[in-house]
Amino acid sequence: MISTLHREGRRPRARRLLGRLAAVLVVGSLGLGAAPAAVADDADAEQPADAAVEMFLSVGDTGQVTPGAPLPSSVTIENPTDSDLTAGSVSVELNSTPLPDGAALDAWLDGDAVDGAFRSVAVESSPAVADGSDETIDLTVEPAALGELAPGVYPLKARLTGATTTDSAGKTVPLSVTAGSVLVVPAPSDARTAVIVPVTATPENGALLTADELTTLTSDGGDLAELVDAVSGTSAILAIDPAIPASIRVLGDRAPASSTRWLEQFEALPNDMFTLQFGDADATVQAQAGRTELLGTPDLTPLLDPADFPAVEPKLESTSEPTPTPIPTAEPDLPANSELTAVRGAQGGILWPRPTVTEQDLATFGAYLGDKVTTILPSTSVQGDASVHSAVDARDLLVTDASASARLSAAVEGTESAAAADSEMAAVAGHLFFAGQRSSLTAVALERSETRSPEALRNALVAFASPGATLSALRGGESASVSLAETTAGARVAELNSMMAGADRLTAFASILDEPAVLLVPDRIRMLRVIGAGLSDDEFAERAADHTKRVNTTLTSVNVVKPKPVQLFTSAAPLPVWVRNDLPWPVTVTLFSTPSNNRLDIQPATEVTALASSSTRVDIPIEARVASGRVDVRFWLESPTGVPIGQPEVADVTLRADWEGIGLGILGGVIVVLLIVGSVRMVRRRRADALHQAHAPHEPAEGEQ
Repeated sequence: MISTLHREGRRPRARRLLGRLAAVLVVGSLGLGAAPAAVADDADAEQPADAAVEMFLSVGDTGQVTPGAPLPSSVTIENPTDSDLTAGSVSVELNSTPLPDGAALDAWLDGDAVDGAFRSVAVESSPAVADGSDETIDLTVEPAALGELAPGVYPLKARLTGATTTDSAGKTVPLSVTAGSVLVVPAPSDARTAVIVPVTATPENGALLTADELTTLTSDGGDLAELVDAVSGTSAILAIDPAIPASIRVLGDRAPASSTRWLEQFEALPNDMFTLQFGDADATVQAQAGRTELLGTPDLTPLLDPADFPAVEPKLESTSEPTPTPIPTAEPDLPANSELTAVRGAQGGILWPRPTVTEQDLATFGAYLGDKVTTILPSTSVQGDASVHSAVDARDLLVTDASASARLSAAVEGTESAAAADSEMAAVAGHLFFAGQRSSLTAVALERSETRSPEALRNALVAFASPGATLSALRGGESASVSLAETTAGARVAELNSMMAGADRLTAFASILDEPAVLLVPDRIRMLRVIGAGLSDDEFAERAADHTKRVNTTLTSVNVVKPKPVQLFTSAAPLPVWVRNDLPWPVTVTLFSTPSNNRLDIQPATEVTALASSSTRVDIPIEARVASGRVDVRFWLESPTGVPIGQPEVADVTLRADWEGIGLGILGGVIVVLLIVGSVRMVRRRRADALHQAHAPHEPAEGEQ
């Protein structure tokens, strides 16, 4: 059931919050009269401008009634305003004129009038509802009040009267609110419903899930752990993103125990399942972009660390030769790429793209996966008398009920209140009633979401997923011939082509790495997630912009640091240059140097291994050819394959090499002067000594008398 105050079931999930806001504003003007408008216009009011009393009606088991049995019902009043709501009276009213089809059902729930008159079938007093709180009133509708109702879907509404609130000026304002829903009287039928549940998980870094993220998701209370609990014992058909098991298996022994246990439990489920494209990538945009093959699963094996996988002892062959042979060394048992992404029991040949598919796209899908590929599309994408198994020119389709799918997706969202979820469940029951009149088999597909309520999901699966509604049943039997609704490619094609051009630049850039895959594989996974089939247009645009920014940042992560002006006072010396590397891996580049004139002779190329996340100094030998002058030295980097890396930089070098000659000349002159002065002093000293000896008195030698 759904209140007239919450009517966003048919819209994509990304728009539902905006739609809910609009619905609440409608209630503020229709349900509360003029006074609440004054409250909303009060700049000093603390509550949001859209705050208004909401009401939801829930009846029976997902809106269905058993003929001849009392009908339990409840009315929930939510008061998000700053004013208390006084006690009043709640009545449940039934229109005995059944709705003719699903379009009329949606029109009624969206607030349109319906044929026939309403009559009261139950009345109960309502309690006061304090500001910021809610109250639920339980009512029971007796069989006699309902009367004899033929199988069908009947308009139902609840009405609150007699309650008052106060406006911003303290004035008492009477309040009247209604909430619309439906009552479904089922017909004897063997109709079955299949419910397809997508299983996705988006990592924060956009590539593979980390060990910490896996621990959070697969431990008790984690989203993936609770999803397995929710689908266990039901007939849900599961569509899993193979990036989830790949994230677990690529870690080897480092994978959290909870994640390996979760994967075992998931693969042990008896439910039918199939795999989405890696990262839930959309095949439609790839086909419309002219891709001759799906981007597909990147090769993850370069990301494997042999230390994370146990070594396997090789088998020794028996030999009769007496000479002993060397025992081979044990090697780690690394899984193949196909093993990393495999899901045991998953069926192949199924695509679940965005619904904007053309006939040419279907033909391209056949080229991707073979002519037997089955494409899942909502009923809004086809024209004609469609059944679950339909076809366009022999191209198989699995058609889901778009209205029921949207309502059920809203019902299981964790952001919805229990009362709002109950209202949506009744709407689903109404749509499935009409679907059961057209076909004995109906398919409902939940929207991609990682914010579902596990409890609401299980309730929905128990209520609507029929045993025996399997993939083989959906894809088997005669197919109805249909055509596709007209559609346009949209902006995603241009963005994908732009991202592919960026990927080509990144591939060339990655040649500076010893193992380019450590950069290229995560980038490819991020690109696949950007074109995810479950993203709204706004989410796609945001992710595409983030991806482009990330690629551009990577392409500028290795560069020559802007050199400072340099003055050299010798004819030959090393010129220091710094190479910046912001990547978490070492890189190998060639640093090229070119002077602006022939004053300077410089080493033209120098191979550099720049350390990870740091700046590496490189000393470039130079030699002056002319005594002095100013020279601009241009530096740039290239990869080992000749790809330019980063932007060139110019160093301003001023040569003062003649100072060396002048200095040497002065030093030589000083030495010559010192030698001359020393020689003169030595000559003078010797002459003085000789003269002194000549004039000294003669002293007789010893023994002379």
